[in-house]
Amino acid sequence: MKLIVCITGASGVIYAKRLLEVLKDKNINVSLIISNSAKKIIKEELNIDWEELKKLASEYYDNDDFFSPIASGSNKFDAVIVVPCSMKTLSAIANGYSANLIVRVCDIALKERRKLIIMPREMPLNSIHLENMLKLSNLGAIIMPPIPAFYNKPKTVDEIVDFVVGRVLDILGIENNLFKRWRNNNGDIDAR
Repeated sequence: MKLIVCITGASGVIYAKRLLEVLKDKNINVSLIISNSAKKIIKEELNIDWEELKKLASEYYDNDDFFSPIASGSNKFDAVIVVPCSMKTLSAIANGYSANLIVRVCDIALKERRKLIIMPREMPLNSIHLENMLKLSNLGAIIMPPIPAFYNKPKTVDEIVDFVVGRVLDILGIENNLFKRWRNNNGDIDAR
């Protein structure tokens, strides 16, 4: 499996870091792109240099590198995950404005009918945000805000993050046991 992980300048880079850690542990090939704004957010929220996240990927590309192999639809990859996704990036993706590599690989995912997971991190949402998400959903993108569940009674931030990352892995078809799954009254796993 080959994935492209894109980190944009929205709050919530903790989700991207954890996703990258798990994918590295599972030996999954990951191409990483980090926007310039995200590099500042990584420092602010995680108190690490963005280069630390770069070490968790198989390869890294600058956001303005349109000559990278992943900038072409002929390059094979299975999915793109934008985590977290700023509303600026979401709008650019929804409107086909490929001004950087992140939006370009998302555009490729849409046109080649590959899996595209968008994890918007903003609230409250205005009508423009919702219309852009609907447009992307209608084009086949998976809109997956990093909203945790609480039926598993998380005790730490890490458990909350693991729930969200585990659900992303589920959508990608990657086995994981990062979180306690919902069980129905009989104790069986509910296939919701």
